[in-house]
Amino acid sequence: MKKLIATIVFIMMTTMLPMQAQAATVKIGDITHVKGVRNNQIVGYGIVVGLPGTGDNSRSTQLTNKLLLMNLGTIIEQENYIQKGSSAAVIVTATVPPFAKNGDQIDVTVSTLADAKSLEGGVLVQTILKAPNGEAVAVAQGPVSVGGVNARSNGSMTRTAITSTGRIPGGAIMERDIDTEIGDASSVTLSLDHSDYTMVSRVAQAISQVAPAKAIDGSSVQVTIPSKFLNDRITFLSILENLQVSPTAERAKVVVNERTGTVVIGSQVKLLPAAVAHGNITVTVSTTNDVSQPNLFAQGSSVGFSNSTIGVDKGAGSVVKMNGNSNLNDLVNALNSIGVTPVDIISILQALKKAGSLQADLQVI
Repeated sequence: MKKLIATIVFIMMTTMLPMQAQAATVKIGDITHVKGVRNNQIVGYGIVVGLPGTGDNSRSTQLTNKLLLMNLGTIIEQENYIQKGSSAAVIVTATVPPFAKNGDQIDVTVSTLADAKSLEGGVLVQTILKAPNGEAVAVAQGPVSVGGVNARSNGSMTRTAITSTGRIPGGAIMERDIDTEIGDASSVTLSLDHSDYTMVSRVAQAISQVAPAKAIDGSSVQVTIPSKFLNDRITFLSILENLQVSPTAERAKVVVNERTGTVVIGSQVKLLPAAVAHGNITVTVSTTNDVSQPNLFAQGSSVGFSNSTIGVDKGAGSVVKMNGNSNLNDLVNALNSIGVTPVDIISILQALKKAGSLQADLQVI
C-alpha cells in the first residue's frame, strides 16, 4: 500500500525581549484597507481558434463559429462545414483593480467550456467582458499561454501542466473608467484585514494623533477627514497608512490541509491534560486474476474472475501522557516519540480539539 507522503510545517516564533517587542511596529497601510475600495470581477464567453485538433466537438461551438463568421461578413450555409477540433468554446475571466482607467491592460484567464483537450497554441478571438450588471467593461484578445504540454498518442498521454486553462498577460483592454468612491462626504473608514479588537483599538489611537477617529467594531475604524484634506483625500490617506502601531500576538491556531497532509502549528498552542493513544494499523488489499474452466465434456465456457484478499496488521499501541499547559515543543516531541506520520498527526489534532484538550483554533483547509 502506497503511503501518503506529506509535509509538516511548524511555525515557531522565538520569544522576544520586552524592549524588542515594544520596538516592533507595523504600518497601518499594511494591515488595513479603505472600505469600498475593492477589485471587480468581469466575465465573458469567447472562442479560441488555431488549435491543432485539441478543440471541442460540441454543436454550440460550431454555432458560435458560424455566428462569428457571419458577423465578419462571411457567408456560411451550415455550421457543420466548420472542421471540429480546431476551436474551443471558453469562459474568459478577469479581475479589475480599483481605479482602473480606460485603456489600461489587465490579465485574463481562459478556461475551456466543453470537451476541449488543450488550449495550447490557440488564440482568443475578441471577447467582450462584462460586469454582473451586464455592462461591457473590457475587451480581451490574444494568444493563450498554458505553460505546459499535453500530448496523446495511441492511448498514451503525457502532461506537464493543466492545459485546459491558460492566461493572456495584459490580454484585456479597459473600455471605461472604474469609478471608486473613497469614503463619504466627511469621513473614511479603514477596515482591518483580520478582525482583532486589540489591534483595531490601537489603530484608532494612532490615527487620533492626526485626526478624530474611533473604532466602530472589531475590524473598522471611522476617521473624520480634517477640513484641509476634504479636497485632497489621497494625501490624507497617505499620512494614515504610514502611521505605525504595535502588533498584537496572534491567536493560538492550528491549520491543517487534509489534501496534502500539511500541518501548521503556532507557538501559542497549549494543551490541557490528555492521553494520546496511537496504534499502527496497516490494511493491505491484493487481487489475483484467475480463470474458471469447465469440465472436458461439460457444456459451458471459460469465465474470468478475481480473488481479493484483505489483510489487517494491527501493531501494538502507544500511550503518551501530555501534561497540563503543554506547549508546541511538548506536543511535537510527544508525537515524534510514538513515530506518527503527518496524516496521523492530523487525526490526533482533530481528536484533541474534539475532546477539549487543544486550546487553539483548528482550521481545516
